[in-house]
Amino acid sequence: MPKLAKEMGALEVSRLKDDGTYAVGGVLGLNLRVVGQSRSWVLRYAINGARRRMGLGSFPTVTLAMAREKAREAHQKIDVGIDPIDERGTKRAQRQLEAAKKLLFRDAARQCIKAKSAEWSNSKHAGQWTATLETYAFPSIGDMDVTSIDTQHILALLEPIWNTKTETASRVRGRVETVLDWAAVFCGHKLPNPARWTGHLDQILPRPKRIAQVRHHEAVPFKEVAGVVAKIAAVEGQGARALLFQLLTAVRSGEAREAAWIEIDLESRVWTIPAERMKARREHRVPLSKQVVALLAGQARIEGCDLVFPGTKKQPLSDMTLTAVMRRMGLTAVPHGFRSTFRDWAAECTDYEKDVVEMALAHTIENKVEAAYRRGDMLEKRAPLMQQWAEHCAAAQ
Repeated sequence: MPKLAKEMGALEVSRLKDDGTYAVGGVLGLNLRVVGQSRSWVLRYAINGARRRMGLGSFPTVTLAMAREKAREAHQKIDVGIDPIDERGTKRAQRQLEAAKKLLFRDAARQCIKAKSAEWSNSKHAGQWTATLETYAFPSIGDMDVTSIDTQHILALLEPIWNTKTETASRVRGRVETVLDWAAVFCGHKLPNPARWTGHLDQILPRPKRIAQVRHHEAVPFKEVAGVVAKIAAVEGQGARALLFQLLTAVRSGEAREAAWIEIDLESRVWTIPAERMKARREHRVPLSKQVVALLAGQARIEGCDLVFPGTKKQPLSDMTLTAVMRRMGLTAVPHGFRSTFRDWAAECTDYEKDVVEMALAHTIENKVEAAYRRGDMLEKRAPLMQQWAEHCAAAQ
């Protein structure tokens, strides 16, 4: 039996400074290797006729007692014919394989969309899928591993919009289900799909068709907005014209009702809302579509009043004035809901980046770091978006 080296104590080991390899005793083959300022533990052993050297960590991070315990565990494996180095390599390979199988939902979505885009006849579908998932799915499950997503995660992203934006929510669910199905095949796992409808979510959420029969939405569905615009355009009065102006520009009710001629440049087709009238207290530029310019061109200017849509006594219209127009048309939605209509339309029917849409709505950037570096307002990108929106709204006219 090989002779054990003299057993060193912790203090003695700490004093080993000269370059060399020192047998520290206590466990057969345990050595401290010193090279310059570096000191590391090495276990020398023989197995199946081969001599091996196994690293056990650096000193003093791994203490003498810890190194001896690791060496004893290694010898227990050697005694039953297991090479600890080979075992370590196998475990490392398994960990690497598991890591390779991990896939974030946002990455899975992008790869799935890329894979399926070849079978879509409409080239815009890829952009629409991306926009929908970026808006409704990525904020909650985008950075989650696909195998970690469960039913509660899916419900958390669907329930806030299931009863108010049913058509959009149903699309989101279907697209999330497709992405997770793709990921299951790609990763090779057989976990149940938490976004599956039949026999799963249909037991928890009300059927979309049943919800659609109850018309108490705050916002007008984007597929119906053209018909609503045609009805508004047929109504006389400042309230109807202000409501149409708000709808086409996707601004807040107060921003539209208090619009002033001094803020509007018809030649360059830009409306600049001053910071003091904005919710975020930041100046907001609105690109004006051809339809909005035509609306403004037909709006009479009142002497001594700079308001575009003056009410009685040359004061701004009230929010109830705009709401009353909608009520007389038989609509239960509210003027502010047109912003949701615009957002849903942009997500479902266009391939504009989410940031462009959010900037059109004058929403602040939640990420403070990103906000610090964002200087522009994407006006040039927003102009064609607003023109496309106006054309969608005018489709029934």
